[in-house]
This record gives sequence, C-alpha cells and structure tokens, in this order.
Amino acid sequence: MASYLINTLLRERGTDVMAAAMWTHRGQRSVAVAGTVARSTCRSRSTGIALKSQYDALVIGGGHNGLVAAAYLQKGGVKTAVLERRYVLGGAAVSEEIFPGYHFSRCSYLLSLLRPHIYRDLELKKHGLKVYMRDPHAFTPMLEEGVNGAPPRSLILGSDMAMNQREIGKFSQKDAKAFPDFVAHLEKLAGAIQPLLDAPPVNIPELTSGSLRKRLAAAKTLMPLVNCGLKLGKNIPDMYEIITAPIMKILNRWFDSEPLRATLATDAVIGAMTSPSNPGSGYVLLHHVMGELEKEKGAWGYVEGGMGGVSQAIASAAQSYGVDIFTEKDVEQVLVGSDGAARGVVLKDGTEISSKVVLSNATPYATFKNLTPQAALSPEFIKAVDQIDYTSPVTKINVAVDKLPNFLASPTPDGKPGPHHQCSIHLNCESVELLETAYKEALNGHPSARPMLEMTIPSVLDPTLAPPGCHVVSLFTQFTPYHIQGREWTDQDRDAFGDTVFDWVEQYAPGFKKSVVGRDILTPPDLERIFGLTGGNIFHGSMSLDQLYLARPFPFLSDYRSPIKGLYLCGSGCHPGGGVMGSPGWNAALTVIADLKRH
Repeated sequence: MASYLINTLLRERGTDVMAAAMWTHRGQRSVAVAGTVARSTCRSRSTGIALKSQYDALVIGGGHNGLVAAAYLQKGGVKTAVLERRYVLGGAAVSEEIFPGYHFSRCSYLLSLLRPHIYRDLELKKHGLKVYMRDPHAFTPMLEEGVNGAPPRSLILGSDMAMNQREIGKFSQKDAKAFPDFVAHLEKLAGAIQPLLDAPPVNIPELTSGSLRKRLAAAKTLMPLVNCGLKLGKNIPDMYEIITAPIMKILNRWFDSEPLRATLATDAVIGAMTSPSNPGSGYVLLHHVMGELEKEKGAWGYVEGGMGGVSQAIASAAQSYGVDIFTEKDVEQVLVGSDGAARGVVLKDGTEISSKVVLSNATPYATFKNLTPQAALSPEFIKAVDQIDYTSPVTKINVAVDKLPNFLASPTPDGKPGPHHQCSIHLNCESVELLETAYKEALNGHPSARPMLEMTIPSVLDPTLAPPGCHVVSLFTQFTPYHIQGREWTDQDRDAFGDTVFDWVEQYAPGFKKSVVGRDILTPPDLERIFGLTGGNIFHGSMSLDQLYLARPFPFLSDYRSPIKGLYLCGSGCHPGGGVMGSPGWNAALTVIADLKRH
C-alpha cells in the first residue's frame, strides 16, 4: 500500500503533497493521510475531446455549480467549456478512493439541497444519479451509565412522528408533545424561502434609477420576495426572528430537554464558526432544513458511489448537450482586454483560450485576488473583497474501518447495521453547553478538546463504497481554528487532533480505534489548499446575515456580475449560498444568457 500511496499522491502538485504517516496495526498496513490526495473515482469524462482556442463561455472550476451553469448555458445555445484545476471533477462534491477499495465523499457528504427543478431539467437520474434515503436520520447517543444494566439512553429522529415523540418522551413528555408543532413551524418558514432560491436578488440599482422601462423591468425581480411574503403571511415576524436571533432563543422557548435542544442546535452551527447563542445561527438551521429529496421535505440522503456521483451526473448531462469538460486545466488568470472586458483565460501552461464571457466557480476571494489582474479592479473593490468573512471551524476526517462501529447506547454485537447506523450520528452533543465550550476553545486558537462530531457511515446503505464487511466513516468535526494560536498546523497537530476525535468516538463505540485501517485528516488550511475553499469555509463564505441575499458576496455585487464586463461568479459565494444546491450556477447561467441576448 505504501507504494500505491506514493504513486497516487504524486499526481497532485508538489506543494499539495504532504508526508503520510504509516503504522502497522493488527497485521494490516494502517495509513494516516494528512491532507493528501489519492486515486479518484470521478474522473473527467472528456477523454478524446480537444481543447478549442475559442468558446462562447468558459467556466473556471468543475464543481457542481460550475457544471450546472455550463449545462444551462449550453442548453441556451452558448458553446461552453469547463476547466477544472484538479484531475477529478466535482470541487467539494467529489468521490475519491483514498485507500484501496475505500471510496469516500471526501468533502461534502450528504445530499438534500439540490434544487428539484435542476434534478428534473438535467434528467440526473437518467445520467446515473442514485440516492439512498435515510430513515431514521439522526442518532444522538449519551455518554452515561445505563440504569439497572440497560444501555445508555439515546435519541433517534426520523420521518415517523410517533416514533420521534416516543424517543423525545424518554427525556421530556412536554417536548414530545411540542415537537410536531415545531417541525410544522420550521417547514412553513423553510417553504416560504423557496421562491428566493431560484432567482437573483432584487435588482436595486435599476429599480431605483434609470429609465421607466428599466425600472419596470427591474420590478419583476421583486416578485420572488413578494411570493415569499405571501407564503409567510402572518408568520413574517417569525421569519424575521429566526434569521436574526440566536437559535437557542427559539429552541429554549420550544423545548426543555438538553439532548433534543443540542441535536437541533448542531444544524444551526454546522460548517459555521458560530455558537448556538450567537445571533444569526437560526438562519443556518433554516438553510439546512429547506432541502428536498425524492419529494420528501427536509430529507438528506447518501449518493451512490459518494458525492462525486452528483457531479458526475451533472457533467454527463452537460456533455450530452455539447459542453466540453476538461480536468487538469489550471487557470492562471482571466484575460482582460484594453476595453476592460473579459476576453478569455490563460492557463498555467501558457495556453490562451478566448471567450465572450468567463464564469468563475471559485470563491469570490480566489476569483478577484488570484485570477483577476489587480490593475483591472479598483482599490476600493479589492478592499471590499478582503473584508469577506471566510472563517471556518471544520476539520473533515475520512476513516476506513474493517468493522462497523458498535455503540454502547444501541449495541449490535452481530456486526450487522442497525437503523441508527444510517443516521447522522451526533457525538459530544448531549448538551448545548458542550457545543458552546468547543466553540470558545477554537475562538481562542485551540482545537476543541471535546469537539462536536457528526459521524456518518454511508456504506451501511451503499455497498459500492467499501470492501465486504468494511466501512467508510465520515467525521465532520468542529471546532478547529485556521491557525493554532497564530501558527500553521503541523502534521503533529493533525495527528493530535485526530487522536482526540478517535478517543471520543471510542467512548461511545468501544473498539472503534482498533478497527481503523486508515484516516484522512483535512483541517481548514487543507480544505483551502486542496479544494480551493478560501479559509476552509465549505460555503464559499460565511452564511452570516451580512453575507446573505443582497449582501452576498457584498452589497454592490449580488447579481452574479462583476466590475469587469463579461466576468461572472457562479459559485456558492453568490446568492443563495452554500450546500450542494445548484442555484448559484442556475441563476448565473440565466444572467449570462440574458446579457448575451441584450448585447
């Protein structure tokens, strides 16, 4: 296996390769990979297609939003090519075989937010997308001594409301009674947001200035906001509260029991450097419950073969329309003509490709600081780009194991998966206080000593991911800072944090550490370096109130256009934000098509 890793790791840039630590364990070769890259299971589908010197549109980055944008551009008659830096498509929605036989959703790991109309329009099922639905979907085991020899308590939530109430009733009958009303309340608020997701924000400049014709045309951009308000009706104050308040203000009003409040609070801080007591955490919760999968509201599922299956299906659809897709095409810079308009790109190997428009699926920071000639942008604009918040609390750990974790709170000694194994498994989430403490430690520059852990084991539903009897485990961990007390992460720091995480998992599922075949630890700097996620932020920028809707990525740049004519943003740094949603790509493509028709 050592030679396998060395050969495959060298496929990435030299600067991307870090030392891999290896040790012998139980007669097997067990490997720790510190932010490395191994064999991909989602390669380019463009074999044999020659890169042309000219296109109507070029998309920088083959992440899911870039692929969605390319598909819709091509459907609209715009000849389009996608240029991906890595040798694997998908951006953060990617599948990689990090250890032989083990296929991981290396970054993004669950599907829910992908817009249903994109799913249908691009016929993603026909192009190979298969999703495993999860029910139940949440499991929170407790670290406690069982009473009279019984296992420790746990909380399981799923689509069966009667079961949910029985589970919650173990902790509070009052909470069990209130839970259905809370879910209905949240669903109403989440449903009202839907019109805002599939359209650009209100066009304030043209709505408030220019000719009457332009103002009337811009008035159409108010309709999604009007529809949202009509759907909310008397619940408008509730919506205002949830997007501005700390989520604990709301949860404390509804519930008393700690395990339930803490489990719900995790969705308010997942991927965000915030605590449940901070204003705005309520919106993060809403963002994570507004999805839909197989017509089931709020459901999350596993993609067969890993999250790269989403990107591969979108790429297949795009290619069926005529999009050219290339991997290992690293863009050096956007070419800007003497007229101040984008006219194509130059690759790092010196190849120039001309185009009428360029769409960047990179973060706004990477787009305007790394890919755009600085002389083409004003100092004021560059200063605004520098102010975007990309703080990330996330370290993603991918683990190969040779047996299924066996939880004290729900033992399965025969090694067969129980219903809880398909869930998002919330560890160190017995109380909100634990989440608050973990957050404060990271604010002070230390990785959390008792981190919040969201564990998923997709191989219990998807047999294609691991060898028979073995499993892939995803650990989405918080909170870890970008710098440890002002200094860079070292391999020792990564291993130390990984050991801390494994020690906590071991307390809930004894024997876990002995089952580990290999681990891949991705700190915020690793997520930035490998996937281009500035700051390691999975959303392409914080989903805070000052960076949403009209202010995403900042107030005067929320319509996917840029100060450079012909250069557009199409990634999650645009409205409506992060998650495997596709809306930024869809909205950007429609904006580009409208501009091309107009000019």
